[in-house]
Amino acid sequence: MSRMIEMRGVSKAYTRGGEKLTVLDRLDLDVEKGDFIAMMGPSGSGKSTILNLVGGLDVPDAGRIVVAGTEITALSSSALPDWRARHVGFVFQAFNLVPVLTALENVLLPLLLTPLKASERRRQAEFALEVVGLTDRTNHRPRQLSGGQEQRVAIARAIATDPDIVVADEPTGDLDRDTANSVMDLLRRLNDEMGKTILMVTHDQVAAGKARRVLHLDKGVLIERQAAMAAASA
Repeated sequence: MSRMIEMRGVSKAYTRGGEKLTVLDRLDLDVEKGDFIAMMGPSGSGKSTILNLVGGLDVPDAGRIVVAGTEITALSSSALPDWRARHVGFVFQAFNLVPVLTALENVLLPLLLTPLKASERRRQAEFALEVVGLTDRTNHRPRQLSGGQEQRVAIARAIATDPDIVVADEPTGDLDRDTANSVMDLLRRLNDEMGKTILMVTHDQVAAGKARRVLHLDKGVLIERQAAMAAASA
């Protein structure tokens, strides 16, 4: 496998109430292409910060980040959104669907940033909904869907542009156990069958068990705890 993510000496601090809070301090992280990593740890330990940095939603105070062969820390603020739209799919705890749009229209949104023709965008959006098992919900709006179906639409939206990496922040946090298991089975299938590299933050031990590797983050230090899927399949 080739390397999909490389973080070297990455530091990030925030100021709260006039006090500087260091979240990441010279962090190193390597993620291979096709890997599925779950990051766990206490709230405020920097897990979501790593996702935001890898996804180009935030920039580090120091250090170097390379994703899919591009040193994103060297990109200008104007170039970063275009790179992000082409290479990263995002899945959040809150589904972040537009309530007045149908499932298909929600999935089409990131494709509007691509140079594809309208017919090509529609084909990709329909295929993404097929992948997540929602071809029969194409014209349904979020209020007409269950929580699990909404998250599946969000996942379809994340993969519609065929990104190199999917970053998922607590993707099962608002779901019941059975629905959460279904969503995690879908993410694992995206990893197994489509080769998507997935970097996920979760507090859910069961969800983490679907990943290939589990990393624990505490005070800016990452420790590998287990190789979940590898152990399960051994």
